[in-house]
Amino acid sequence: MISITLPLSGMNCASCVRRIEQAVSGLPGVGRIEANLAAESLRLELQRPEQLADACSAIQRAGYGVISEERQLQFDNLTCAGCVRRVENALLGVPGVISAEVNLASQRARVRLLPDCDKSQLLQALESAGYPGRWLQAEGEDASESVRREQALRAERLRLIIAAVLSAPVAFAMFPEMLGRHDLMTPAWLQLLLASIVQFVFGARFYQGAWHALRNRTGNMDLLVAMGTSAGWLLSTWHVFTTPAGQMPVLYYEASAVIICFVLLGKYLESRAKGQTLEAIRALGQLRPDQARRRSREGDQLVPVGELRLGDRVVVLPGERIPVDGLVRSGTSHVDESMLTGESLPVSREVGQQVSTGSLNQDGQLIIEVQALGQDTLLAKIMRLVESAQASKAPIQRLVDRVSAVFVPVVVVIALLTFSIGSLLVGTEQALLNAIAVLVIACPCALGLATPTAIMVGTGVAARHGILIRDAEALERAHRVDTLVFDKTGTLTRGTPAVLAFEALAGADPAQALRQAYALQRQSSHPLARAFCSYAEAAGLPPVDAEQASNQPGRGSQGVHAGQRLWLGNRLMMQELGLNPEADSQRIAAHEAEGRTLSWLAGDVDGQPQLLALIAFADPLREGSAATIAELKRQGIASWLLSGDSQAAASSVARQLGIEQVRAQVLPADKAEHIRELQQQGRVVAMVGDGINDAPALGTADVGMAMASGTDVAMASAGITLMRGDPLLVPAALDIARHSWRKIRQNLFWAFVYNSLGIPLAAIGLLNPMMAGAMMAASSVSVVSNALLLKRWKPSTQKDSAG
Repeated sequence: MISITLPLSGMNCASCVRRIEQAVSGLPGVGRIEANLAAESLRLELQRPEQLADACSAIQRAGYGVISEERQLQFDNLTCAGCVRRVENALLGVPGVISAEVNLASQRARVRLLPDCDKSQLLQALESAGYPGRWLQAEGEDASESVRREQALRAERLRLIIAAVLSAPVAFAMFPEMLGRHDLMTPAWLQLLLASIVQFVFGARFYQGAWHALRNRTGNMDLLVAMGTSAGWLLSTWHVFTTPAGQMPVLYYEASAVIICFVLLGKYLESRAKGQTLEAIRALGQLRPDQARRRSREGDQLVPVGELRLGDRVVVLPGERIPVDGLVRSGTSHVDESMLTGESLPVSREVGQQVSTGSLNQDGQLIIEVQALGQDTLLAKIMRLVESAQASKAPIQRLVDRVSAVFVPVVVVIALLTFSIGSLLVGTEQALLNAIAVLVIACPCALGLATPTAIMVGTGVAARHGILIRDAEALERAHRVDTLVFDKTGTLTRGTPAVLAFEALAGADPAQALRQAYALQRQSSHPLARAFCSYAEAAGLPPVDAEQASNQPGRGSQGVHAGQRLWLGNRLMMQELGLNPEADSQRIAAHEAEGRTLSWLAGDVDGQPQLLALIAFADPLREGSAATIAELKRQGIASWLLSGDSQAAASSVARQLGIEQVRAQVLPADKAEHIRELQQQGRVVAMVGDGINDAPALGTADVGMAMASGTDVAMASAGITLMRGDPLLVPAALDIARHSWRKIRQNLFWAFVYNSLGIPLAAIGLLNPMMAGAMMAASSVSVVSNALLLKRWKPSTQKDSAG
């Protein structure tokens, strides 16, 4: 038994202890359980380390947290889905590792582990399995890792060139033989020398991988390549030493050498193409400046960003990237935030507004107070989310991994049968060549790359357009969505009130009434007052304050302007003044039918209060809301509106946007129940909300989409975060999910068809080993290249405007 101590969160009483112990006591493989309330920990005895994940899941289902950390490992020698499976097994076999997901395309593993897990033991386990790894820094890809990748690619290209040069004389030797001119063939001893160098020097990586696979009692691509090329080399060498003197031996060195060259070529092209799938992370990492201009009493001084502290002030000149997250304390400018939010146009930033690391300051000097640094910045959060999504494994990939687990042994059996039966039908040598072709063409590279490459490119291109997809599972579910549930406030509307109508009453002068209302509202902090001030300022009114101004909570405000007493408030205030705001019932009914909030301005006229103006407030629609609903209808997706607002307000918004299904006066806690009702009808539901009060509904939906606002990114609440307040990102997110899923299906179809057709053709002798090697290399490159076509994706609105 293995003893493991889990640090927990939320365990604060004896009943918590009892519930946690009950949650894990019935799990298979769990032995002794000891809970420590004072230390908030749980000690478990497990039969196998990999059972830790089940225990953690059971604790989390009981409503408690397991304190853990997430790290990433980088590898250099993963070649197929079999390698992925062995690395995951090696990681899960280390005590303290909760989960491990390995991405073949990025050659990275995402590992969730307990804080006291021995990381050196984890690296030793990988080394023993034949897949040495190294830890990546917690925030993005460091410069040394990028340099290492470039160096490895150059070394791979050099090996390919040398191997091709050495293989050329061997490959050309078969042409004179085909013409019957044995005197022009490359001498057998020279073919042996050149082919041996290619086989055992440049093909050493295949033998190493095969040895590790055999030692782990499994198979991989390296094993198939090593078996196939070794068989051709051994048969040729046997002929070299057994053919009588004076006769030219029958040699197949060209098959073995050229197969290795083709595999090396395929791996090189694949590595170069896979590097492009990491462009999203690399581009985000390049946004971070290394230095900042810190302002102090001694003046401005360039310092490394790592030396900055919270509260410091930094100066950002036009044309420079902002090095921190913070508040603008001085200056105004336009800031390009396109790499963070996908917003193509620069946005205005002035005193009191937030700016983010990596944004480009365009036309004005800004002085910024530091509020977040390093891993706490919005850019770092985005990078972690994109990395997490690219390292995650889609549910369909787990099925592919199970298929790959039995694929190599089955191929070896087919190759043995091909040789055995073929020896009786076509002769031993031809049967051996057929078996070699079966081994080579069946290498499962394309199968392992089909899903992760599409996920990496899809999540990367989505991030560039302001759509952050948390994991591959969210991407896979999003393509099946047929029903979209919208929250109203802050999603389809701006979330802040605005004046939609200002109407003078009883013959009052409209301009005078506007000035009076503005003077009264300037000293109020109520949201409606702020909205009215914005309306008056937009009309060009000069600032003038009322005298003796005071607020009456729940009613409105009053004061004196130009010697006249004024009141501005709701229906209750007007009635207390003895006024009848319902006199113009038709006009009021029209406003209220649109869900607008009404206020009245009253003034003292000849010693009596008199109505002077009617003000209608509403939460205006976001630009693009109507186009969003229209685009969803075009995609065949039904739209629902759930709102805590009044029926009139919700129905008005729905009517303007063309949403047919509306439910109003729904509490945030009840929205989740409405979503469950839709799911019980067989619908796949996505919920779009602000990610704060809609968290229960976002978690209940098949896909939760959070509308982010500034740096308040609700990344933990939803599977997809929309980085700017543009509703058109909603159909765009579903569209990129469908495009990514289409690429996954295309890649898997090609990989399965390639093997399904290639293996039988090779077994009956219609493909020689060299053709099989070329096809195997081409299949991997084609899968990666097909996924890279996703980089051309753009939201439909951009396509339309471009057209």
